[in-house]
Amino acid sequence: MTKTSGRQTADDWIQAGFRALATKGPSALKAEALARQIGTTKGSFYWHFADLGDFKARLLAHWEARAFSDIVDKLETTADPVERLRQLCILAVSFRDPAYGSSAAEPALRAWAREDGNVSEAVRQMDQRRLAYLDSLCRSCGLRRDDAATILYAAVIGLESMDSEPEMATQTILGLLDALGLPGR
Repeated sequence: MTKTSGRQTADDWIQAGFRALATKGPSALKAEALARQIGTTKGSFYWHFADLGDFKARLLAHWEARAFSDIVDKLETTADPVERLRQLCILAVSFRDPAYGSSAAEPALRAWAREDGNVSEAVRQMDQRRLAYLDSLCRSCGLRRDDAATILYAAVIGLESMDSEPEMATQTILGLLDALGLPGR
């Protein structure tokens, strides 16, 4: 993922931040270390970000957009709520983008949240948004359990933390959907 030629963009820095967070934890979110990772100088970092606090805030904002809004926008093009729920669950347990630290990124964010109040608040808000969307989707699919969204969300977080193989994780989440009584298939 190292970019050694051309100019780095803010997104290049953000992606490097996610990779560093996923592999080394929040202490790796430093301009000089990230600059080495992407083959540039830390001057490029300060061209794009006012300071480390700005970088971290933009990293979180990027995560919020990418891990919720972009996904929901894409899913909303599917009219059938049952198919939309299946797609969401499969995507949640199988998506691995190495540019963003693969499946280790979100567990690393959750670990970071235990030591940083701003990150903790961002994760809390994301959990609320995701659960509200998932609950609405579960209800529109006619799932009988009031806690279906919580069960599914907990399973996704658990599978992510276990770094399960995408195929196994997909089968597990689809099996859970069946056990919860999702119609069709």
